Parts: sequence; structure tokens; C-alpha cells
Amino acid sequence: MSQFWIAPDRIFDGQTLLDGMGLRIAAGAVAEIGPAPADATRIKGCLTPGYVDLQVNGGGGVMLNTAPTRDGMAQIAVAHRQFGTVAVMPTVITDHPDVMDQAADAAIAARADQGIVGLHIEGPHIAKVRRGTHDGQFIRPLDDRTMQVVTRLRAAGVPVMITLAPETVSAAQITALAELGVVVSVGHTDATADQVEDAIAAGASCATHLFNAMSPMATRAPGTAGAVLNAEIYAGIICDGHHVDDRMVQLALRGRPLPDRLFLVSDAMSTVGGPDHFDLYGQPVHLENGKLINTEGGLAGAHVTQAEAVQRLVQVLGVEPERALRMAITTPAAAMGLPDLAVLVGRPLTDILQLADDMQVLGNLADIATGSSTVDAAE
Repeated sequence: MSQFWIAPDRIFDGQTLLDGMGLRIAAGAVAEIGPAPADATRIKGCLTPGYVDLQVNGGGGVMLNTAPTRDGMAQIAVAHRQFGTVAVMPTVITDHPDVMDQAADAAIAARADQGIVGLHIEGPHIAKVRRGTHDGQFIRPLDDRTMQVVTRLRAAGVPVMITLAPETVSAAQITALAELGVVVSVGHTDATADQVEDAIAAGASCATHLFNAMSPMATRAPGTAGAVLNAEIYAGIICDGHHVDDRMVQLALRGRPLPDRLFLVSDAMSTVGGPDHFDLYGQPVHLENGKLINTEGGLAGAHVTQAEAVQRLVQVLGVEPERALRMAITTPAAAMGLPDLAVLVGRPLTDILQLADDMQVLGNLADIATGSSTVDAAE
């Protein structure tokens, strides 16, 4: 059948949850959202665009830093797709400059590959005192080499996010990056609130994993966290129950001056869809009670998927499903200027998820079309 209609219980169209509507499927993609005809195939659950993740260090046993290749990126994307994340931004963290160069080459080669939507460069232009698990020996000032890498990426049409500490760079450098179309994200920083606000004025438009690896709030020193909460920029946040206390997530949800500026990131490592241990900078990291622990006893990235974070938002924090879905789809897409990642019409069936009432990912529209979905059609 070249064309047919599917009528689920609900549809998330990228903004709102719709009842009583259907999707017309044609040529292997979503062609239309509209009132479902009487002969539509009725299914349970919710259909939604797949999840978007702008901070993915690894997956499927692969870390981008140790496999900064097109194939490495593909393996990471495949690992996350099985959990409902259909668009990932592979993330290269602080390392030898050659690793950044190789990751850029890979991102350019992979710019049209399924599920790869750009490159996140997290460091090396960060504050040593807020380096987290990043190796301090590779931290360095923002220099011509990084600017050349970023310029090359943007010339090839690759979306780029770069995480940097505002106190380590000049306002002119931030402006130059922003003028190239780079999303400048403040993170791994000990900056004062004034320094963060100056960076925002210069062109920074995002913050990396809010509350983690940044100067905290205090009564007379708002720090980076306070400045970001009070600003209109986008901010990623890890919602795994380990990196950020649930009460702080709730505070962030209530405290932003504009709606839909807080989005989920996984900060996932190679253990998602892979073995429960890996090496980072030649040192072992292992999974322990849901946390990734390095040799210093600190958190070394996260072992969580966007699907798990959405479930946690809804089931544990009481966030409305519509808002949780926007945090995992619409807002990260908007932060990177990629709105097509948050729409249904025109998307291939493999990019459309079927969710149960508890937000569990049950499969994708391709599974439904071939009859392999884990949820039976409605009676």
C-alpha cells in the first residue's frame, strides 16, 4: 500500500499534544497531519518526532575522542537510535588538538549521514578549576587552530556548538564565533555572573549542562548558574538523578524568564548500548549504581538516554508530557537552528516514535507499518 492513515491515541506535533488526529503516510514518510478517516489504522499510545541530543560523547562501546571518525560517529548514532534518539550531536571533549581536527574531518564527512546533526566541541578552552573529568594537560587558550577548525566546519555547512569558559576568552572571540554561526555555550567555567552576562552580550546563546562544572549560586555572588538561570539563553541539563538534584531541576524549570529555553542532554558515554566500562584518557571508568565513576571518584559523563530522562521528568518530577517532549525535541532543535528536527511532516518513518502512556519508547513508525510494533493496534 503506497498510502495509508494511522490514528494513534495522541500525536505530538513538535509543540502540542493532539487528540483525535491521524498521520497520512506516503512514500515512506509522513505526508500530512489531519482528521483521521474511518479506515485509518488505529493504534495505542502517542506518535512523536524522535529525540534530539546535543551532547553525546559516546555510545555502543565507542567514545568519539578515541574514535574520531565517520564510522565512530555512525556507531554512536546507531546505539542511541535504538533508544529513541534519532538526532545526535557527537561531542569531542578536551584533548590533543589533533583529536579535534580528526573529529571535524569526521563531522564534515558525516554531515549527510542518518542521525548526525553536527559537532559539539566541549573544551579545551575551559577553566581548569571546573574541568570535571576533562584532562587538564590539554586545556589551552582559544587560538587560531580552533578558529580554523570551526571555520572549516561552518564552510562545509556543519552545525557547531562550542562549550567554553567566558573568563578564558575575549568578547571579540565570542563574537567572531557567533558571526560564523557557531552556537557558543558557556560551561566548565568559574565565571562570575558579570562575566557570563558579558559573554551573552558578545554572542553566547547557550549553557552546557546547567549546574554541573560551573560556579554555583550564592547570596551575593550568583555565579554562572545564577546568571544562566536569569538569562534568556538556552541551557542543557542532565536529568538522570545523579548529576543534578531533582529539586534543582524543578527550580530551573520554574526559574527561567522565557519558556522553552531549557532542554535535556544525556552527556552519554560509550556505556549507552555498550559495555559497562571504558577508558577515558587511558584511565578506567566504570558504571556503579547508575553512575559512571572515574579513578578520582568523580562523575565521568552520564549513563542515561533521552528516553529515560523524559520518563524521569514525567514520572518522578511531575512535568507535563507535552513540556517534557519539547525539552527532548523542540527546544534542542531550536537552540541549534534546526527546526525541521521537531516536525512530523516530511520525516521518514524511522524518525517517528511510538510512546506508551508512561512515556516508554515502544518502537517507531516503521515498526508499526511493518507490523513489528510492541504495542497491539487498538481494538
